[in-house]
Amino acid sequence: METTFEKLFRNLGDNIENLKSQVPAEFGDRFGNFRKNMVALAKQSWKADRGPPREGLPLLLQSPWHPSITVGETNEVDKVVEALRDFSAELLSLLKVVCKHLDFWRLKNEGTDASKVRLMILERGPWQLVLGVSRFVRGSIWEKSATSGLVSAVTTRINERVLVLTAVQRRLASLVGQVHMEIDKLSQDIGKGHHIPEALVSSLSAVLRAMSVLEGSYDLPQTDASSYEDVKATSSISLRFDEISDNLRSKSEWKGKDMDDAVDLLFTNLDLLRTLIDCLMFHHRKPHKITRYWLRYTGGAVGLAFASGWLIRHSRLGGSDDIDRWLREGREAVMTFIREHVEQPLLSIRDDLFETFRKRHHEPDSLGEAQLTAESLNRMLLEFVKHTSDKLPEDLTEQQMMEVMMTRYEEELVHPLRNLLAGQLARALLIQVQKLKLDTERAMLELNQILRANEINFAILAAFPAVIVTCFLGYFGKVLLIETDEVGRGRAAQAKRRMLMAEVEKAIMCFQMMLDEARQEEAMWRFGMVIYGLDRLYKAVKKVAVESGEWPSLRGDILDLAKPRLSSTYKLQITARMERIYECLVPLPTL
Repeated sequence: METTFEKLFRNLGDNIENLKSQVPAEFGDRFGNFRKNMVALAKQSWKADRGPPREGLPLLLQSPWHPSITVGETNEVDKVVEALRDFSAELLSLLKVVCKHLDFWRLKNEGTDASKVRLMILERGPWQLVLGVSRFVRGSIWEKSATSGLVSAVTTRINERVLVLTAVQRRLASLVGQVHMEIDKLSQDIGKGHHIPEALVSSLSAVLRAMSVLEGSYDLPQTDASSYEDVKATSSISLRFDEISDNLRSKSEWKGKDMDDAVDLLFTNLDLLRTLIDCLMFHHRKPHKITRYWLRYTGGAVGLAFASGWLIRHSRLGGSDDIDRWLREGREAVMTFIREHVEQPLLSIRDDLFETFRKRHHEPDSLGEAQLTAESLNRMLLEFVKHTSDKLPEDLTEQQMMEVMMTRYEEELVHPLRNLLAGQLARALLIQVQKLKLDTERAMLELNQILRANEINFAILAAFPAVIVTCFLGYFGKVLLIETDEVGRGRAAQAKRRMLMAEVEKAIMCFQMMLDEARQEEAMWRFGMVIYGLDRLYKAVKKVAVESGEWPSLRGDILDLAKPRLSSTYKLQITARMERIYECLVPLPTL
C-alpha cells in the first residue's frame, strides 16, 4: 500500500504538467519571448565576461629580411603578418576560454561521488536543490541506493561536456599550431628573398584551409539543465566556413584588393568561429560562481537583511538615537586612542630627543638631598666615635666608623634597658636610621636615572599599538590598490608560474613523442598546446620579469621555445635553464 510520501513524489511530475496545461497560450508565448530575451542577454554577458585580451606571445618573423625585397612587397608582408598576428591572438583567447571550462569539468569528472552529488544538488541553484532532494527521496524509497541515480545523471552530463570541449580544444590548438608553422615558413622565404608574393598566397591559403578542421557538427547537451531524466533526442549545431572564391583561387599572386579580400575572408571565418565558441560555451560552460555558491550568497543576503533591519530599528528612521550615540562614542574612542598612542608618545619622543642632553648637566634636587643626608651621617658617626673611643686615628673612613658604631651597638644590646636610658644604644639606633635614609635616597636616585634614560623607550612602547594598526592598514591598502598580474601575487603566484613552466615542458615532450611516432595531426595539436602554454607563461611572467630586469633575456628564451624548427632537446635544455636562473621561476625558500 502506497504511503502519503510515495503518492506525493509519484504525482509530482503530473502536477507540474497539469500546471503547464492550465497556463493560457498568450501567456506562454510571452513567457517564451521573455526566455529568448533572457538567453540572448546571458550570451551577451558571457561574451563580456571574457574581457579585453592582454598582450600575449608575439607572432614574429624570426629571419632577417633579404635585401632584394621591394617596398611594395614589404607592405604586403606587414599586412599579412599583422592579420595573422591578430588572428592567432584571438584563437589563443578562444582556446583559453575552452581550456578553462574543460579543466573544470575534468576535475569534477575525476572527483568523488560525493562531490558530484554536491554539484548536482547544491551548486546549480535553488530549483535544482528542490529537484535534487525529490530525486534523492524517491531514490531512497524505490531504489537500492539513494545517490546512484544522481551520480549516474551528473556523470552523463560531465562526460557530454568533456567530450565536446576536448574536441574543440584539439581543433583550436591544431589551428594555432598551423598558423605558427606558416609564419615560420614565411619567415624562411623572406630570409631567402625568393617568390615573396607566392609565399604570402601560400601562407594565407594554408591557414584558410586549416580552418576546415573546425568545420562539422557539435553536439549540444542531450539533457536539459533543469531535468534529471535521460533524454534520447539530441541537438547539435554545425559550422561551415566561407571558401576562397574561384577568382582568388585562379591567381598565383594576390596584390592590392585581392589581398584585402583574402584577409577579410580570414576574419569573416573567424567571426563565424567566435559565434560557434560563444554558443558552445553557453551550453557547456561551468556553472557561474554565483550559481555554485548561491547558498553562501543567500545566507549573506539574509544576514544583511537582518543587519539592515537592526540598523533601522536603532537609527533615526526607527525613532532611536542609538547609532548617533554609538558614533559619538566611537569617535571619542578613536580620538582617545590617537591622543594616547600617537600624539602623546610622539611629543614625548620629541621632547626627550631635544632635552635629554640638557637635563643630564643639571643635578636634580634629590641629589642635593642625598648629599646633605650623607654629610649629616658622617658628622653623627664622627661624634659617636669621639665619645665612645679614645684611641682611634683621625682619618677614619665612613665604613670604619660604621664598624666601630656597630661594635659598640652590639655591646650595648647586652643590657638594653639600662643602656637605652644611660648608655649609647638610642644614639646608635638613630645613626642606623640615618644610614637607612641615605641608602633609600641613593636607591631612588639610581632608579630615577634609569627611568630618565629609558623615557624614549617607554614612549616608543606606548606608540606600538598605533604602529601595528598602521601596518595592517597599509597592508590592506596595498592588497586593494596594487594591481595583480596574470596569476596573482606572492608565493601562490610563484607556484602558478612554475606550474605553467611544467605544463610547457610536458607539452614539448608530448609534441616530440608524436613526431617520433609520425602522427602528424596529433603533433600539430601538441604544438598548438605548446604555443598556448607559452602564451600563458608570457603573460604570467612579463610584469614580474620587467620589474626585476630579467625580461629581455626571458622574452628571448620564450620566443626560442616557440620556434617550430628548434629541436625539442634544445627546448628542454632552455626550460631547465629558465627554471634555474630566473628569479620569477625559481622556487621560493620555505619559511
